[in-house]
Amino acid sequence: MQGAQDTQLKAHDTNNIVTMTTKEKNQKALEFIEQVTANADEVQRSVLAEILGRSAHVEYLEKHGLNGRINREHFKKVIPVVTYEDVFPYIQRIANGDTSPILCSRPISEFLTSSGTSGGERKLMPAIEEELERKALMYSLLMPIMDQFVPGLEHGKGMYFLFIKSESKTPSGILARPVLTSYYKSSYFQQRQYDPYTNYTSPNETVLCPDSYQSMYSQMLCGLCQNTQVIRVGAVFASGFIRAIKFLEQHWEVLCHDIRTGTLNIQIADSSVRESVMRILRPDPRLADFIEEECRTGSWKGIIIRLWPNTKYIDVIVTGTMAQYIPTINYYSSDLPIVCTMYASSECYFGINLNPMCKPSEVAYSLLPNMAYFEFLPVHSSDEFGGDGSHGKHPHEETTEFLPVHSSDKFGGDGSHGKHPHEETTEELVNLVDVKLGQEYELVVTTYSGLYRYRVGDILRVAGFKHKAPQFNFVCRKNVALSIDADKTNEVELHNAVKNAVNHLLQFGASLTEYTSYADTSTIPGHYVLFWEIDNRGTAPVPPSTLSDCCLAIEESLNSVYRQGRASDHSIGPLEIRVVENGTFDKLMDYSISQLGASINQYKTPRCVRYAPIIELLNSRVVASYFSPKCPTWTPGHRQLSNK
Repeated sequence: MQGAQDTQLKAHDTNNIVTMTTKEKNQKALEFIEQVTANADEVQRSVLAEILGRSAHVEYLEKHGLNGRINREHFKKVIPVVTYEDVFPYIQRIANGDTSPILCSRPISEFLTSSGTSGGERKLMPAIEEELERKALMYSLLMPIMDQFVPGLEHGKGMYFLFIKSESKTPSGILARPVLTSYYKSSYFQQRQYDPYTNYTSPNETVLCPDSYQSMYSQMLCGLCQNTQVIRVGAVFASGFIRAIKFLEQHWEVLCHDIRTGTLNIQIADSSVRESVMRILRPDPRLADFIEEECRTGSWKGIIIRLWPNTKYIDVIVTGTMAQYIPTINYYSSDLPIVCTMYASSECYFGINLNPMCKPSEVAYSLLPNMAYFEFLPVHSSDEFGGDGSHGKHPHEETTEFLPVHSSDKFGGDGSHGKHPHEETTEELVNLVDVKLGQEYELVVTTYSGLYRYRVGDILRVAGFKHKAPQFNFVCRKNVALSIDADKTNEVELHNAVKNAVNHLLQFGASLTEYTSYADTSTIPGHYVLFWEIDNRGTAPVPPSTLSDCCLAIEESLNSVYRQGRASDHSIGPLEIRVVENGTFDKLMDYSISQLGASINQYKTPRCVRYAPIIELLNSRVVASYFSPKCPTWTPGHRQLSNK
């Protein structure tokens, strides 16, 4: 096992690298990648032995019969493959104050809140202090990889729009917050030593500002003031980057005033933010004139390279549902390269993209075998037609699950009819080095923080190998129908929300004949759109205010991540109901059968559509549109934890 131990680069090694030249630092990082990928199975065995060796006698593993044995074969024999619902009772006990070693021998330092939900609330992922070291290690590998493709990055700055989100505490006082909020608030981010690769236009204080408007304004202002120094731009998700450009479109005049006069808008009230910005802001009438001239042209095509002319690429996630934003980014950037650097989640950080300048549709992440113990559940994809006609969808877009339509259903069921298109087979879980090229798998992880054989819910496709370590395309998030930003709404949840809303129609003698939905990202921020066909048998039409109330009722029924995006983060726009002519869904069925080859015997109305011609068909038959009149209610916290 000595060879595997040699590949375990520690955080203090990355700190020592700071004293090296940039070339030496990059070489050491690349050698580390070579070592762990060449010895992938040995590293994986070592990681599992380390995890089990330190936590072999925790309650969860004892209950399932580990009996202190740390070999892989016994582990896979006795420890079950689980979902969040299986481990939530243990998490709930920790959150409510049980300090015994339940899941992990190390103290749980915080919970990382997932964008995925359970029971309408964010999932809570246990975290331990040392996980920050592993995250810092992965971040330290990104720029040495990029330097192979885009030299000279150390000679400029990155303009990245980074934000924290609200945090709460469990009943026992343990912090619960998103994974990036945790990292940005850690010493690994705030007290990082100077590195030309982590030289950002945004001062830490602007990133850490809890007010989203003040944070965005100050980060944009600093980015404009340093426009000629910027050589790369980005955000975490494509949606967040586009919101930043839209913010500029709406506020460029007042931003230019600040640059012209060297004064900061009084709306920026946070003293630490003001102080940090004023260290950068100086009166610059010439720069203000330049920005005004570019923003007044009326066209925002290519605005990124016009205002930040030395930009070489855009660093954002555009895999999965974020692929829907690629055309908008291309418009704003005049087709600058879009780079996806890493693959991570609240459970743990997984891997990196070793070919970052590839096309977005070809992004493949190499899972680093030192980050966690990885297994893979084989799945198969359903390619049957459901009315959406999955032709023409983005390669990273999942085939949706379709709910059958029955006149007797009347939205009285849970909408859970049928199988998900990515279903596991009866095959055994596969080790990291044993996956097959072209096969799709659901990712299963065992982490240092106390998750054992946990189903992440991500569907990955094997695209190739780096030595012994596989490289994966991200296919989709399992069971997600609609997504604008961090939100993930599945069809069952959507169906139940619609069921709650249609009660508003009953007093007018109306009912919902049929519906479908799509995520409209042509607006900024994007929003959910539902197409409703209404059977109005009453004596009076349904008032517009009632249909607006239906929009709000749907939003109030959706999960806490969606409601936070609407009410707090403002990353999602008001939900819209578009009422269509009677007979529209018959037209949809006819189109799917005649144009897309759907079987008349198997046709089921899709509850979510993505295929552009179908959206065009539905929009051509819209007779009225209604929006949610206000934001749904949302408060920080986790309601399920009150159940002791």
